Amino acid sequence: MSTPTAADAPALSQQQPAQYLSFMLGQEMFAMGILAVREILEYAGVTPVPQMPPSICGVINLRGTAVPVLDLARRLERAPSPVTKRTCIIVVEVMASEGPLVIGILVDAVNAVLDIPAEDIEPAPRFGSVRADLLHGIGKVGGRFVMLLNVQHLVATLHLQEFVARIP
Repeated sequence: MSTPTAADAPALSQQQPAQYLSFMLGQEMFAMGILAVREILEYAGVTPVPQMPPSICGVINLRGTAVPVLDLARRLERAPSPVTKRTCIIVVEVMASEGPLVIGILVDAVNAVLDIPAEDIEPAPRFGSVRADLLHGIGKVGGRFVMLLNVQHLVATLHLQEFVARIP
């Protein structure tokens, strides 16, 4: 048996399960790559900001910095769920043209970190309730489908850089 080399790295990484943070939005389970997640906050309200895109429900104060909060239900053109004790804000960091951008994503409940092997991920369908360009694919976990969000594209298509400058 040979020892893996640097040339084998791409093949090995495809065999390793990727980790995803799973969460609920209504009755559907979604997940996002764990590497984008900075922290998970209990929902304590947001401060509305005038003239923001409809899917941005406001900002939160994260250790002295105003962070915009994306209402994922609205972004995916769904009716927002009522706030409950399980409602959370997932704080993520994505790359924007000006550098890293920190944004909160409002979800109904956070579930768990899942290991989903590459062979259990199918390409994003061209039909359904979520635009295919917002998905990395669909993972199969325990006989259930989990929509794997493309957080980078989800945030980049909002063109938030032009709005973040307005936040006091």
